[in-house]
Amino acid sequence: MGEAGTERDASVTVTSEDFDRRTGPYRRELLAHCYRMLGSVNEAEDLVQETLLRAWRAFDRYDAERASVRTWLHRIATNVCLTALRSRARRPLPSDVVGPNLDPDAPMVVGELPWLQPVPDALLDPATVVAARGSLRLALVAAMQLLPPRQRAILMLRDVLDWSAAEVADALATTPAAVNSGLQRARARLDATAVREEQVAEPADPDRRALVDRYVAAFERADVAALTRLLTDDAVLEMPPVLNWYVGRERYGRFIARVFAMRGTDWRMRPTAANGQPALAAYVRDGDAYVPHTLQVLTIGDAGIRRNVVFQDPQVFDAFGLTPLPVVAPVS
Repeated sequence: MGEAGTERDASVTVTSEDFDRRTGPYRRELLAHCYRMLGSVNEAEDLVQETLLRAWRAFDRYDAERASVRTWLHRIATNVCLTALRSRARRPLPSDVVGPNLDPDAPMVVGELPWLQPVPDALLDPATVVAARGSLRLALVAAMQLLPPRQRAILMLRDVLDWSAAEVADALATTPAAVNSGLQRARARLDATAVREEQVAEPADPDRRALVDRYVAAFERADVAALTRLLTDDAVLEMPPVLNWYVGRERYGRFIARVFAMRGTDWRMRPTAANGQPALAAYVRDGDAYVPHTLQVLTIGDAGIRRNVVFQDPQVFDAFGLTPLPVVAPVS
């Protein structure tokens, strides 16, 4: 952020070491905040850097009596995000754009849109993932992209960071009454999207892991019947940037059968985590390697897998560190 010992004004000397010590504990938390606002890991990382640059330039004017470093940084980050959102389109999922497709054999239609991206749990502070799992869930982040940016910011500051209306008003240069009104409208919009249905209680971790393990085994065997038995009756499958998406285990199964027919049945699945949810990296055999094919983010309820959002995006692969896997010869 600057050379050690750089003098900021005539009376205050701020070193980069002191700045890093004071701000370092909040960097992953800032990434989660910017990600919720933007719906993009890549853009969120850029805006965290912009936040820290602005904070460094103003660090000698930071007033500890007015706000904690954490609050001060989130205030800067929120306004950095709002500025960025003036020139950026919202990032939806296919289910936010078109209705479900009834024919899993229909031609695939690619939408030229900036799509919502998942965020790797590995990039976030574990405590943030646990404490804010609900606000990180893919369905809720997608729903927040439907809100006007200012309402999005109010919702994040009030409901996720637990700021008072007065604190939010000060950060956004508005009034507490305007904050309360914006929060009411944001909550009503989320309720109207039925997003709270996505926040059902998940099964206990051992049961959830066992379900994911069974899904992996069925996928690697290309066993569509076994795979679909793990789904709820109204399971959803969507695949940005493809606009086609499907509801119901029968259509889900038919589409997966189509994938196996097109790409073969030699796959490897590796577990990971995204948005506080279980996720799977799917690799398909290509010559002497297994290459990344998709990143699948699962929503799991007590009755089975309720939704699978499947990403086929090189930027997502990079964020999750997905690289080809060697083909290992069986031991004789």
